[in-house]
Amino acid sequence: METISWQDFEKVQMRIGTILKVSDFPNARNPAFQLEIDFGAELGVKRSSAQITQLYEKETLIGKQVVAVVNFPVKQIANFFSECLVLGVVGDNKEIVLLQPDRIVENGKRIA
Repeated sequence: METISWQDFEKVQMRIGTILKVSDFPNARNPAFQLEIDFGAELGVKRSSAQITQLYEKETLIGKQVVAVVNFPVKQIANFFSECLVLGVVGDNKEIVLLQPDRIVENGKRIA
C-alpha cells in the first residue's frame, strides 16, 4: 500500500451531506442512482452518481446523511455531471454500504 503525507490527506475535503433527491440513472454503464445532496450554506447542493442500487431503495435514501469527497473536479458519467464522490464500503459482491455518521450532524461539516 502506498503511503501519503498528512498534507496530502488535508487536501481531501470529505463533508457530511443529506440526500434530498434520488433518481434512476438508466444511461449509466453500471446500475446507479443520481443523487442531489445538501452540503449546507457554504457548499450548497451537489449532484452525484452512486452505484448503490444493490442495497438501497430510492425511497429509503431521502433524508439519509452521507460522507462525500466534495473537491474532486466534475466528472461526466454518460449524460450526467457528478460533482462529488459519495463514500462507501465495497463488499465481496461489489455491493456498496454507505458511510454515515452515527448521529445527525450539520450539513457541510468536514470529516477530520
